[in-house]
Amino acid sequence: MADFKAARLSSDIQRIIGGKLRDLKDPRIDAEKMTVVRVEVSRDRSVARVYVSHLGGMSAAKEAVKGLESASGLLRHEIVAVLGIRKAPELRFIPDDSAEYSAHISKMLKELNLPEDSDGE
Repeated sequence: MADFKAARLSSDIQRIIGGKLRDLKDPRIDAEKMTVVRVEVSRDRSVARVYVSHLGGMSAAKEAVKGLESASGLLRHEIVAVLGIRKAPELRFIPDDSAEYSAHISKMLKELNLPEDSDGE
């Protein structure tokens, strides 16, 4: 039962932070090029690791993480207000290069130029 609650809290936090990115005024945070990849909440729900990806690469993601860390108080307040919980978990932002990696894999697949079968497979 506890794992279900942690997974639900993780998805709720991901949705709230993702929606709040556009409202943040920090110049390091470019909401158009950022995504919250995933959120992992600890078993005791005291810490949430938020993985953030940026289309500008890892250096842009690291800068965005600095901006998100400065806005963590506002984000925690929003989490408490929306979810109605007593205490929001501590937010730890981690840069993630998964969007850049998937774009690289997609580019490599397009470069293969595989011929299509006559069966459509």
